[in-house]
Amino acid sequence: MITAFVMVHADADRIPETAQAIADLEGVAEVYSCAGDVDLVAVVRVREHEQLADVIAGGLSKVPGVQSTSTHIAFRSYSARDDASAFSVGLD
Repeated sequence: MITAFVMVHADADRIPETAQAIADLEGVAEVYSCAGDVDLVAVVRVREHEQLADVIAGGLSKVPGVQSTSTHIAFRSYSARDDASAFSVGLD
C-alpha cells in the first residue's frame, strides 16, 4: 500500500465542503482540517504509484475550493502502538 499526505490550500469560506468532497474521492482515506501553513491534510492510500496521479491530479486538485496542493509520499510507517492488540478486540 502506498500512502501519500496531500497538503491542501483551500478557499477559506469553502473548507468544510471542500474537505467533504475530497473525503468522498476513491483512494482518499482521511481528510483533516488543521491550523498552520495549510488548510487541509488528505491521506491518500493506493496500491500502485500510477493511481496517485488519478486520485491527486485527476481528482483532488480539481475539487472546487482547492487552490493548490503539495504531496508527500511516505516510505515507512512507525508506530508506538501494538498492532497485535487490535486483533484481540472482542475476544475476551
